[in-house]
Amino acid sequence: MAKLHAYLNFNGNCEEAFNFYEKVFNTKNPGYMRYGDIPADPQMPPVPDEAKNKICHTAISINGDSMLMGADVIPAFGQQYIQGNNSYVMLMCESTAEAKTLYDALSTNAKVVEMPLGETFFAELYSAFQDQFGICWMVYFGGNKEQDCESKP
Repeated sequence: MAKLHAYLNFNGNCEEAFNFYEKVFNTKNPGYMRYGDIPADPQMPPVPDEAKNKICHTAISINGDSMLMGADVIPAFGQQYIQGNNSYVMLMCESTAEAKTLYDALSTNAKVVEMPLGETFFAELYSAFQDQFGICWMVYFGGNKEQDCESKP
């Protein structure tokens, strides 16, 4: 069964927020993946210099099963920080089948599909979308890329 995590988007202050959350939840952040760490992709625009130090991904453990994750929104990638898209429900799946089943069901009549379910540099399967009711979801199955993602945040 998928684990449920909160994913928060920030308008450039993700690192400051997570420093605060570390204190609130008395936990240690293993690190930050920055936009400047993303491998170049000819299908994506280059990371602007002013965004290279912004946070691409970070996470802290709230307890053994719950995590708080976050990132800064980068307008050069077509992202906009709008109150309402600053939080996602993230489903951490245990298999490709589970990820595909949840994605297919939840994305039915989706209002916006930011990223269809597919392979990324950090996951075997990942998607981000807003369902038909306006709720933002991420579906993630790390698979053989899970270790890479966990070691970089």
